[in-house]
Amino acid sequence: MQTDNPALKRYRRMAWITLGAVYFLILVGASVRASGAGMGCPDWPTCFGSWVPPTSEAQLPANYQEIYAQLGYSDTRFNVVKTWTEYANRLLGVSIGFLIFLTAIYSWSCRAHDTRIFKASVTAFLMVGFQGWLGSKVVGSNLQPGMITVHMLMALAIVGTLLYALAQARRGIMASQPAGNIDPRFEKWLYIVLGLTILQVAMGTQVREMTDFIRESQGEELRSSWVDAMPWFFYVHRSFSAVVLFANLWLARLLVMSLGWQHTLSKLTLTMICVIGAAVLSGATLGHLGMPALVQPTHLLAASLLFGLQFLIWMSYRHSRDGNVSNSSSNSDSQLPVGSEVTV
Repeated sequence: MQTDNPALKRYRRMAWITLGAVYFLILVGASVRASGAGMGCPDWPTCFGSWVPPTSEAQLPANYQEIYAQLGYSDTRFNVVKTWTEYANRLLGVSIGFLIFLTAIYSWSCRAHDTRIFKASVTAFLMVGFQGWLGSKVVGSNLQPGMITVHMLMALAIVGTLLYALAQARRGIMASQPAGNIDPRFEKWLYIVLGLTILQVAMGTQVREMTDFIRESQGEELRSSWVDAMPWFFYVHRSFSAVVLFANLWLARLLVMSLGWQHTLSKLTLTMICVIGAAVLSGATLGHLGMPALVQPTHLLAASLLFGLQFLIWMSYRHSRDGNVSNSSSNSDSQLPVGSEVTV
Protein backbone atom coordinates (compact mmCIF):
# COMPACT_ATOMS: atom_id res chain seq x y z
CA MET A 1 0.00 0.00 0.00
CA GLN A 2 1.16 3.52 -0.81
CA THR A 3 2.39 5.23 2.34
CA ASP A 4 1.82 8.89 3.07
CA ASN A 5 4.93 11.02 3.45
CA PRO A 6 5.98 14.68 3.29
CA ALA A 7 6.58 14.57 -0.49
CA LEU A 8 3.03 13.38 -1.15
CA LYS A 9 1.59 15.92 1.30
CA ARG A 10 3.48 18.77 -0.37
CA TYR A 11 2.35 17.60 -3.79
CA ARG A 12 -1.30 17.34 -2.74
CA ARG A 13 -1.21 20.83 -1.27
CA MET A 14 0.30 22.26 -4.46
CA ALA A 15 -2.13 20.31 -6.66
CA TRP A 16 -5.16 21.61 -4.73
CA ILE A 17 -3.91 25.20 -5.10
CA THR A 18 -3.35 24.70 -8.82
CA LEU A 19 -6.77 23.14 -9.32
CA GLY A 20 -8.42 26.04 -7.50
CA ALA A 21 -6.54 28.47 -9.74
CA VAL A 22 -7.59 26.58 -12.88
CA TYR A 23 -11.23 26.71 -11.84
CA PHE A 24 -10.87 30.42 -11.13
CA LEU A 25 -9.49 30.85 -14.66
CA ILE A 26 -12.50 28.97 -16.06
CA LEU A 27 -14.78 31.38 -14.19
CA VAL A 28 -12.85 34.42 -15.46
CA GLY A 29 -12.81 33.07 -19.02
CA ALA A 30 -16.56 32.48 -18.90
CA SER A 31 -17.05 36.03 -17.56
CA VAL A 32 -14.97 37.42 -20.43
CA ARG A 33 -17.10 35.51 -22.91
CA ALA A 34 -20.41 36.49 -21.30
CA SER A 35 -19.46 40.17 -21.16
CA GLY A 36 -18.47 40.20 -24.84
CA ALA A 37 -14.85 41.08 -24.02
CA GLY A 38 -13.38 38.09 -25.82
CA MET A 39 -12.23 40.27 -28.72
CA GLY A 40 -11.10 43.11 -26.46
CA CYS A 41 -7.67 42.30 -27.88
CA PRO A 42 -8.13 41.62 -31.61
CA ASP A 43 -4.72 39.96 -32.01
CA TRP A 44 -2.61 37.38 -30.18
CA PRO A 45 -0.24 37.19 -28.31
CA THR A 46 -0.01 40.99 -28.43
CA CYS A 47 -2.96 43.32 -27.85
CA PHE A 48 -3.45 45.94 -30.56
CA GLY A 49 0.12 45.20 -31.59
CA SER A 50 1.58 45.93 -28.14
CA TRP A 51 2.59 43.72 -25.21
CA VAL A 52 0.93 46.25 -22.88
CA PRO A 53 -2.52 47.29 -24.14
CA PRO A 54 -3.38 50.95 -24.74
CA THR A 55 -5.51 52.83 -22.25
CA SER A 56 -7.13 55.15 -24.79
CA GLU A 57 -7.95 55.20 -28.49
CA ALA A 58 -5.54 58.11 -28.92
CA GLN A 59 -2.64 55.69 -28.45
CA LEU A 60 -3.67 53.77 -31.58
CA PRO A 61 -3.12 54.66 -35.23
CA ALA A 62 -5.94 56.64 -36.80
CA ASN A 63 -6.71 53.79 -39.19
CA TYR A 64 -6.34 50.95 -36.66
CA GLN A 65 -9.84 49.60 -37.42
CA GLU A 66 -9.01 49.30 -41.11
CA ILE A 67 -5.73 47.55 -40.30
CA TYR A 68 -7.36 44.85 -38.21
CA ALA A 69 -10.35 44.55 -40.55
CA GLN A 70 -7.92 43.71 -43.37
CA LEU A 71 -6.44 40.98 -41.16
CA GLY A 72 -9.87 39.37 -40.92
CA TYR A 73 -11.01 40.56 -37.50
CA SER A 74 -14.71 41.35 -37.34
CA ASP A 75 -14.80 43.54 -34.21
CA THR A 76 -11.93 46.03 -34.13
CA ARG A 77 -13.45 48.79 -32.02
CA PHE A 78 -11.39 49.83 -29.01
CA ASN A 79 -13.08 49.54 -25.63
CA VAL A 80 -10.72 50.10 -22.73
CA VAL A 81 -12.75 47.98 -20.29
CA LYS A 82 -13.08 45.01 -22.65
CA THR A 83 -9.46 45.31 -23.75
CA TRP A 84 -8.04 45.20 -20.24
CA THR A 85 -10.52 42.52 -19.18
CA GLU A 86 -9.27 40.23 -21.94
CA TYR A 87 -5.65 41.20 -21.20
CA ALA A 88 -6.11 40.33 -17.50
CA ASN A 89 -7.58 36.99 -18.57
CA ARG A 90 -4.45 36.30 -20.62
CA LEU A 91 -2.13 37.26 -17.77
CA LEU A 92 -4.06 34.95 -15.45
CA GLY A 93 -3.67 32.15 -17.98
CA VAL A 94 0.10 32.63 -18.01
CA SER A 95 0.15 32.58 -14.20
CA ILE A 96 -1.77 29.29 -14.19
CA GLY A 97 0.83 27.89 -16.56
CA PHE A 98 3.55 28.69 -14.02
CA LEU A 99 1.50 27.06 -11.24
CA ILE A 100 1.11 23.87 -13.25
CA PHE A 101 4.84 23.94 -13.98
CA LEU A 102 5.48 24.16 -10.21
CA THR A 103 3.08 21.25 -9.70
CA ALA A 104 5.12 19.21 -12.16
CA ILE A 105 8.30 20.10 -10.25
CA TYR A 106 6.71 19.01 -6.96
CA SER A 107 5.71 15.71 -8.59
CA TRP A 108 9.38 14.83 -9.24
CA SER A 109 9.87 13.77 -5.62
CA CYS A 110 6.80 11.49 -5.83
CA ARG A 111 8.22 9.25 -8.55
CA ALA A 112 9.41 6.66 -6.04
CA HIS A 113 5.84 6.25 -4.78
CA ASP A 114 3.94 6.36 -8.08
CA THR A 115 5.39 7.39 -11.43
CA ARG A 116 1.87 8.15 -12.67
CA ILE A 117 1.82 11.26 -10.47
CA PHE A 118 4.87 12.65 -12.25
CA LYS A 119 3.73 11.61 -15.74
CA ALA A 120 0.27 13.10 -15.33
CA SER A 121 1.64 16.37 -13.91
CA VAL A 122 4.08 16.78 -16.80
CA THR A 123 1.30 15.93 -19.25
CA ALA A 124 -0.88 18.65 -17.73
CA PHE A 125 1.94 21.16 -18.21
CA LEU A 126 2.34 20.17 -21.86
CA MET A 127 -1.42 20.47 -22.33
CA VAL A 128 -1.25 24.06 -21.07
CA GLY A 129 1.10 24.88 -23.95
CA PHE A 130 -1.37 23.37 -26.40
CA GLN A 131 -4.16 25.33 -24.69
CA GLY A 132 -2.23 28.55 -25.29
CA TRP A 133 -1.95 27.68 -28.98
CA LEU A 134 -5.70 26.99 -29.04
CA GLY A 135 -6.27 30.40 -27.48
CA SER A 136 -4.46 32.04 -30.39
CA LYS A 137 -6.68 30.11 -32.81
CA VAL A 138 -9.80 31.22 -30.95
CA VAL A 139 -8.79 34.87 -31.37
CA GLY A 140 -7.74 34.28 -34.98
CA SER A 141 -11.14 32.72 -35.74
CA ASN A 142 -13.00 35.79 -34.42
CA LEU A 143 -14.39 33.72 -31.53
CA GLN A 144 -16.00 31.04 -33.65
CA PRO A 145 -18.31 29.06 -31.31
CA GLY A 146 -16.81 25.70 -32.31
CA MET A 147 -13.30 26.86 -31.46
CA ILE A 148 -14.46 28.26 -28.13
CA THR A 149 -16.04 24.91 -27.26
CA VAL A 150 -12.83 23.04 -28.09
CA HIS A 151 -10.92 25.56 -25.94
CA MET A 152 -13.29 24.88 -23.04
CA LEU A 153 -13.11 21.11 -23.44
CA MET A 154 -9.33 21.34 -23.38
CA ALA A 155 -9.55 23.19 -20.07
CA LEU A 156 -11.64 20.33 -18.68
CA ALA A 157 -9.07 17.84 -20.00
CA ILE A 158 -6.38 19.70 -18.05
CA VAL A 159 -8.58 19.57 -14.94
CA GLY A 160 -9.08 15.84 -15.43
CA THR A 161 -5.34 15.22 -15.83
CA LEU A 162 -4.51 17.17 -12.67
CA LEU A 163 -7.26 15.36 -10.77
CA TYR A 164 -5.88 12.02 -11.93
CA ALA A 165 -2.46 12.94 -10.55
CA LEU A 166 -4.02 14.20 -7.31
CA ALA A 167 -6.10 11.04 -6.92
CA GLN A 168 -2.96 8.92 -7.32
CA ALA A 169 -1.31 11.00 -4.59
CA ARG A 170 -4.36 10.29 -2.38
CA ARG A 171 -4.40 6.58 -3.12
CA GLY A 172 -3.01 5.64 0.27
CA ILE A 173 -5.62 7.79 2.02
CA MET A 174 -8.52 6.19 0.17
CA ALA A 175 -7.10 2.68 0.53
CA SER A 176 -7.25 3.19 4.31
CA GLN A 177 -11.00 3.85 3.96
CA PRO A 178 -12.18 0.60 2.35
CA ALA A 179 -15.65 0.49 0.82
CA GLY A 180 -16.39 -3.17 1.45
CA ASN A 181 -19.90 -2.47 2.75
CA ILE A 182 -20.93 -0.40 -0.23
CA ASP A 183 -24.18 -1.24 -2.00
CA PRO A 184 -23.38 -3.49 -5.01
CA ARG A 185 -25.55 -1.25 -7.19
CA PHE A 186 -23.30 1.76 -6.56
CA GLU A 187 -20.70 1.06 -9.26
CA LYS A 188 -23.34 0.59 -11.96
CA TRP A 189 -25.08 3.80 -10.91
CA LEU A 190 -21.79 5.67 -10.82
CA TYR A 191 -21.21 4.88 -14.50
CA ILE A 192 -24.80 5.78 -15.34
CA VAL A 193 -24.42 9.14 -13.59
CA LEU A 194 -21.13 9.82 -15.39
CA GLY A 195 -22.79 9.07 -18.72
CA LEU A 196 -25.75 11.33 -17.95
CA THR A 197 -23.43 14.15 -16.95
CA ILE A 198 -21.35 13.87 -20.13
CA LEU A 199 -24.54 13.95 -22.20
CA GLN A 200 -25.83 16.99 -20.30
CA VAL A 201 -22.52 18.85 -20.69
CA ALA A 202 -22.49 18.05 -24.42
CA MET A 203 -25.97 19.55 -24.78
CA GLY A 204 -24.84 22.53 -22.72
CA THR A 205 -21.98 23.27 -25.12
CA GLN A 206 -24.47 23.27 -28.00
CA VAL A 207 -26.75 25.65 -26.12
CA ARG A 208 -23.74 27.88 -25.41
CA GLU A 209 -22.81 27.96 -29.10
CA MET A 210 -26.40 28.75 -30.07
CA THR A 211 -26.42 31.58 -27.50
CA ASP A 212 -23.41 33.13 -29.24
CA PHE A 213 -25.15 32.83 -32.61
CA ILE A 214 -28.32 34.49 -31.30
CA ARG A 215 -26.28 37.28 -29.67
CA GLU A 216 -24.60 37.99 -33.00
CA SER A 217 -27.92 38.11 -34.84
CA GLN A 218 -30.04 39.97 -32.27
CA GLY A 219 -27.52 42.01 -30.29
CA GLU A 220 -27.15 42.61 -26.55
CA GLU A 221 -30.17 44.91 -26.51
CA LEU A 222 -32.53 41.96 -27.06
CA ARG A 223 -30.87 39.68 -24.48
CA SER A 224 -34.16 39.15 -22.62
CA SER A 225 -35.69 37.61 -25.75
CA TRP A 226 -32.81 35.25 -26.59
CA VAL A 227 -34.59 32.32 -24.93
CA ASP A 228 -37.49 32.65 -27.37
CA ALA A 229 -35.09 32.06 -30.27
CA MET A 230 -33.55 28.91 -28.77
CA PRO A 231 -33.97 25.61 -30.65
CA TRP A 232 -35.62 22.49 -29.22
CA PHE A 233 -32.48 21.03 -27.62
CA PHE A 234 -32.33 24.00 -25.23
CA TYR A 235 -35.56 22.76 -23.65
CA VAL A 236 -34.26 19.19 -23.62
CA HIS A 237 -31.11 20.41 -21.86
CA ARG A 238 -33.17 22.34 -19.34
CA SER A 239 -35.52 19.44 -18.57
CA PHE A 240 -32.74 16.83 -18.53
CA SER A 241 -31.19 18.60 -15.53
CA ALA A 242 -33.93 17.04 -13.38
CA VAL A 243 -32.88 13.57 -14.55
CA VAL A 244 -29.24 14.32 -13.67
CA LEU A 245 -30.23 15.69 -10.26
CA PHE A 246 -32.39 12.71 -9.23
CA ALA A 247 -29.85 10.17 -10.52
CA ASN A 248 -27.16 11.80 -8.38
CA LEU A 249 -29.50 11.94 -5.38
CA TRP A 250 -30.02 8.19 -5.72
CA LEU A 251 -26.26 7.68 -5.96
CA ALA A 252 -25.77 9.72 -2.78
CA ARG A 253 -28.43 7.69 -1.01
CA LEU A 254 -26.68 4.42 -1.90
CA LEU A 255 -23.41 5.76 -0.52
CA VAL A 256 -24.70 7.27 2.71
CA MET A 257 -26.83 4.24 3.52
CA SER A 258 -23.83 1.95 2.95
CA LEU A 259 -20.89 3.93 4.33
CA GLY A 260 -22.40 6.58 6.60
CA TRP A 261 -21.82 10.33 6.54
CA GLN A 262 -18.15 10.36 7.55
CA HIS A 263 -16.64 8.39 4.67
CA THR A 264 -14.76 10.55 2.14
CA LEU A 265 -16.84 9.17 -0.74
CA SER A 266 -20.04 10.26 1.01
CA LYS A 267 -18.67 13.74 1.64
CA LEU A 268 -17.55 14.12 -1.97
CA THR A 269 -20.93 12.95 -3.24
CA LEU A 270 -22.87 15.33 -1.00
CA THR A 271 -20.64 18.17 -2.20
CA MET A 272 -21.48 17.10 -5.74
CA ILE A 273 -25.21 17.34 -4.96
CA CYS A 274 -24.72 20.94 -3.78
CA VAL A 275 -22.87 21.76 -7.01
CA ILE A 276 -25.67 20.22 -9.08
CA GLY A 277 -28.14 22.33 -7.13
CA ALA A 278 -26.15 25.45 -8.02
CA ALA A 279 -26.06 24.39 -11.68
CA VAL A 280 -29.82 23.77 -11.77
CA LEU A 281 -30.58 27.06 -9.98
CA SER A 282 -28.32 29.10 -12.27
CA GLY A 283 -29.73 27.30 -15.33
CA ALA A 284 -33.28 28.07 -14.25
CA THR A 285 -32.28 31.72 -13.76
CA LEU A 286 -30.86 31.84 -17.28
CA GLY A 287 -33.94 30.24 -18.79
CA HIS A 288 -36.57 32.26 -16.96
CA LEU A 289 -34.95 35.64 -16.28
CA GLY A 290 -33.67 36.62 -19.69
CA MET A 291 -30.13 35.18 -19.78
CA PRO A 292 -28.47 37.58 -17.28
CA ALA A 293 -24.78 37.87 -18.18
CA LEU A 294 -23.53 37.48 -14.62
CA VAL A 295 -25.23 34.10 -14.20
CA GLN A 296 -23.70 32.50 -17.30
CA PRO A 297 -20.20 32.15 -15.76
CA THR A 298 -21.71 30.68 -12.57
CA HIS A 299 -23.55 28.03 -14.59
CA LEU A 300 -20.42 27.09 -16.53
CA LEU A 301 -18.31 26.94 -13.35
CA ALA A 302 -20.88 24.66 -11.68
CA ALA A 303 -20.82 22.32 -14.69
CA SER A 304 -17.01 22.25 -14.61
CA LEU A 305 -16.96 21.55 -10.87
CA LEU A 306 -19.49 18.75 -11.37
CA PHE A 307 -17.21 17.12 -13.93
CA GLY A 308 -14.23 17.37 -11.60
CA LEU A 309 -16.07 16.03 -8.56
CA GLN A 310 -17.47 13.04 -10.43
CA PHE A 311 -14.04 12.23 -11.82
CA LEU A 312 -12.53 12.44 -8.33
CA ILE A 313 -15.32 10.27 -6.88
CA TRP A 314 -14.69 7.66 -9.56
CA MET A 315 -10.94 7.56 -8.87
CA SER A 316 -11.43 7.59 -5.09
CA TYR A 317 -13.95 4.76 -5.28
CA ARG A 318 -11.50 2.64 -7.28
CA HIS A 319 -8.78 3.19 -4.68
CA SER A 320 -11.16 2.41 -1.78
CA ARG A 321 -12.30 -0.73 -3.57
CA ASP A 322 -8.72 -1.80 -4.23
CA GLY A 323 -7.86 -1.10 -0.59
CA ASN A 324 -10.70 -3.35 0.49
CA VAL A 325 -9.44 -6.16 -1.77
CA SER A 326 -5.90 -5.75 -0.40
CA ASN A 327 -7.13 -5.86 3.19
CA SER A 328 -9.21 -8.97 2.47
CA SER A 329 -6.20 -10.70 0.92
CA SER A 330 -4.02 -9.77 3.89
CA ASN A 331 -6.58 -11.14 6.32
CA SER A 332 -6.88 -14.36 4.34
CA ASP A 333 -3.11 -14.78 4.23
CA SER A 334 -2.83 -14.24 7.97
CA GLN A 335 -5.31 -17.07 8.57
CA LEU A 336 -3.38 -19.66 6.52
CA PRO A 337 -1.88 -22.59 8.46
CA VAL A 338 1.84 -22.51 9.07
CA GLY A 339 3.69 -23.93 6.09
CA SER A 340 0.91 -23.22 3.59
CA GLU A 341 1.83 -21.59 0.31
CA VAL A 342 -0.08 -18.98 -1.63
CA THR A 343 -0.28 -19.29 -5.41
CA VAL A 344 -0.21 -15.92 -7.16
